[in-house]
Amino acid sequence: MRSFVRWGLALAMTFAGVAHLTFARRDFQAQVPDVVVERGPLDRDAVVVASGVVEIAFGVALIALPRERRRIGAALAAFYVAIFPGNVDQWRKKRSAFGLDTDRRRFARLFFQPALVAAAWWSTR
Repeated sequence: MRSFVRWGLALAMTFAGVAHLTFARRDFQAQVPDVVVERGPLDRDAVVVASGVVEIAFGVALIALPRERRRIGAALAAFYVAIFPGNVDQWRKKRSAFGLDTDRRRFARLFFQPALVAAAWWSTR
């Protein structure tokens, strides 16, 4: 079961990373918190591109580096925690993206992130 979840995360991360770089780029920009672009050197698009590259790297690493599985899982869990403020910002600022076009849907999305953190940690132990 752990392998199944790990492979699922790897495929999902790779797909999400490609989506960041191509067809869903504008939707992902809705999840970049204002504070990131106000205080950082990157604009929303650059943040989306950079995070897309990181997500592809996580997807590939989960499969290609089995000896580093625990470290990759811990780093992926930390990544999910790090991007959570973007989900909160999307909900608070009522930014629609990915079919999250109501307050209820954006709020429900917040509860999915802890499941991703747990899956990344559990599947790599």
